Amino acid sequence: MSPTASALLLAAPTAVPLLAAGAYALTGLRPRSTVAAFATTLTEARQQASARGYVVVAETPEPVQVPQRHVRDWPALVSPAVIIACGSLLATDVIDGGPRRAYAGLLRADALTAWMLLVVGGVALIACGSAPAYLRGERDAGRASEETVWRYHVLVQAFLAAMCLAVVTANLGVLWVAVEATTIVTAFLVGHRHTRASVEAAWKYVVICSAGIALAFLGTVLIYYAARQAGIAEAWALDWPTLVARADRLDPAATRLGITLVMLGFGAKAGLIPLHAWLPDAHSQAPAPVSALMSGVLLSVAFAAILRYRVIANAALGIDFTRVLLAGIALLSLALAAGLLLAQRDYKRMLAYSSMEHMSLIALAAAIGSPLALAAALLHIAGHGLAKSVAFCASGRILQLTGTARIGRVRGLIAAAPPLAGTFGLAIVALMAFPPFSLFASELGIARAGFSAGTGLSWATAAALLLVLLAFAALATRTARMLLGPGMPAEESPSAVWALGFGLAACAVLGVATGPLTDLLRAAAQTIGG
Repeated sequence: MSPTASALLLAAPTAVPLLAAGAYALTGLRPRSTVAAFATTLTEARQQASARGYVVVAETPEPVQVPQRHVRDWPALVSPAVIIACGSLLATDVIDGGPRRAYAGLLRADALTAWMLLVVGGVALIACGSAPAYLRGERDAGRASEETVWRYHVLVQAFLAAMCLAVVTANLGVLWVAVEATTIVTAFLVGHRHTRASVEAAWKYVVICSAGIALAFLGTVLIYYAARQAGIAEAWALDWPTLVARADRLDPAATRLGITLVMLGFGAKAGLIPLHAWLPDAHSQAPAPVSALMSGVLLSVAFAAILRYRVIANAALGIDFTRVLLAGIALLSLALAAGLLLAQRDYKRMLAYSSMEHMSLIALAAAIGSPLALAAALLHIAGHGLAKSVAFCASGRILQLTGTARIGRVRGLIAAAPPLAGTFGLAIVALMAFPPFSLFASELGIARAGFSAGTGLSWATAAALLLVLLAFAALATRTARMLLGPGMPAEESPSAVWALGFGLAACAVLGVATGPLTDLLRAAAQTIGG
């Protein structure tokens, strides 16, 4: 592939969502200009009437009934399609010819980049595909206006652009900026409804994630300092391939502190302890498709940053440092998630704690660090993204149908809305790692790698499996209460579940065979040290 084509493929995943956000912003400004024109006309009429000595009483014009077609909800699917296309073409290119760089090394594609682009595009396709039905329900219930929907589309497209930039950049400083940009954009999406609970959740999200991202910033500065002390030129001191190649020159003390801060900081965005508290509130208050994006890919994008830093740390400090750090964080996060799942009474918060459980398993796989464990971690990222996005999008429709997020007040979903209940139930089955879904294969791979990695990691893997069983029991009992029992049939549009069916089918196919993605998965695992 020519350098020009590579540069276009690297830029398009960020540029197209930004252009879509701009297009939505421009279309949203049109009603405002109409109002301004009406105000100007009314003022001129008053001035003319005053000049003639008349007294004019202005009456509010009758509202014009405009057909509600909502066609603006569907162009949002262009961005996910472009991201998937670019990820597929870059995957073929990097497997055949190795990593590609563009724009003076600022953007770079390797196998991990292509894998994450495919995951981001797949989850975004589910979220954007289910958004029209969700937004129609919000409009019908009076919880959304054309202005709030316009703002929703602008922010979601900007959110996709920020995540893609974090994936394709090779500069760790730009990576930090992109992750911080996701915090700013999603904070407005979490507080989208302007209720007291949503505004509180947005503030909590901003405060905790800003603290985490500040830690990541300090860690990035320390890595930059260590690179400069090692003689790396200023322009390349935050370039990831350069740092990996010259990691043996980095000062161990500065690198150790920097890596610890970076893992705690990006761990906050990934939903890992000790800065995990934003996750259940933000996921439960955000619009359902946004919760799908946040849980399905935002957490994984942040963890992909941790995997990049882990490569530098292992080359500079040896594998034991990150192994102990990640294993400790994984087990503590998993224990907390399992305990909170057992006590959970809200199904959206239940899904949020389930995300914490799965990110803990990915952290455990990264701690194990063998080729099998890292390949299983990447497969788990994809499977979790697909299944969790289906579960969150379905939960949004359940909330619109029942009017409550309390598990104890939802009964008989299978009798009331069979397609919706079926997708929600299958998504939970996938999250519990039942075959044929890919989470079964990835969790089996993590367990096999853990038990063959040595005594310490074997005990950690055994403890993790016990905690996973507790989470499994909590998910099974609470979901069964929601699905079973008598219920009144409810009207449900088939268009509301096609995207969810696609997500479940993709998750099942990945569980049976990775097919053409096998080489990409293997190469991505090698990129992060597998």
